[in-house]
Amino acid sequence: MTGDAFVTLAEIEAARDTIAPTIRTTPVEPSPSLSALAGVPVRLKLEHHQQSGSFKLRGAANAVARLSEAERQAGVVAVSTGNHGRGLARACAEAGVRCVVAMSELVPRNKVEAIRAEGAEVLISGRSQDEAQGAVDALVARGMIMIPPFDHRHVIAGQGTLGLEIAEAMPELTTVLVQLSGGGLICGIAAALKALLPEVRVIGVSMARGAAMHASLAAGHPVEVEELPTLADSLGGGIGLGNRHTFAMAKVLVDEVVLLDEPEIAAGIRHCYWQERQIVEGSGAVGVAALLAGKVRVDGPTMVLLSGGNIDMELHHRIVGGEDVDVAKEAA
Repeated sequence: MTGDAFVTLAEIEAARDTIAPTIRTTPVEPSPSLSALAGVPVRLKLEHHQQSGSFKLRGAANAVARLSEAERQAGVVAVSTGNHGRGLARACAEAGVRCVVAMSELVPRNKVEAIRAEGAEVLISGRSQDEAQGAVDALVARGMIMIPPFDHRHVIAGQGTLGLEIAEAMPELTTVLVQLSGGGLICGIAAALKALLPEVRVIGVSMARGAAMHASLAAGHPVEVEELPTLADSLGGGIGLGNRHTFAMAKVLVDEVVLLDEPEIAAGIRHCYWQERQIVEGSGAVGVAALLAGKVRVDGPTMVLLSGGNIDMELHHRIVGGEDVDVAKEAA
């Protein structure tokens, strides 16, 4: 694996040292219910227990820590579907750096308010992440520093620290199920795991509604997709037509991609709650959902990442209570 696009194991190991004072090494727990279903040992990486409620703090903390003094004084800006913004807001607050987060109108209100609570300024712009990017570009033109949610070396390296933790917790691992959106998470994890456990299969899981990386891999180049309301809202948004890192890395490192419909995602949320006693957002539950739906074949010890828990609790209550929730109809 070569080329400037690829983040290396050395970068990921350096990121672990950098962010160690900021992040929590999250637990790994066995899942008796999923192990019985799959016929192999299945363990859950409980990253939704991370500070800020998702994995995004890892990449954000690494990127903020590597800002120059001039960049710190300029302040940072980012576009986000919610979790990157919250992680970046927290990292900036701890570092004393101004933070502005731009989001589309599709981002759930609970995630918007959580970002404000961390001390960041929030801009709501447009109906998609790509449209919200326009607000970011305007602030960059005025001198602020952009830290994107996934296509950034330091962000990818920070997310890759999860791969180090997974390899250490389960060295017998044969398959890992990881959320796939812009690719920063899965590419960082895969870069670490394939360096340490070369035979591991890395499976990306996304929603059927607007899976930009899946469409781009199928096309052979980055493409735009329509951003649609989904229970897995944190997986929305494009990968950028000028993608520098994650498209190239995903093309080499991701072995398979599976897509889920909305009822399957809801089933994953319900299973996490009733069987695993975990409150997990839609995007965080897609790996579990893929196993439940029979869309992933596993033949050995398997790790499923629960990547975030920042779900609106009223929505969560409706889903775990068995309601057939269709966020697209409710957004219309």
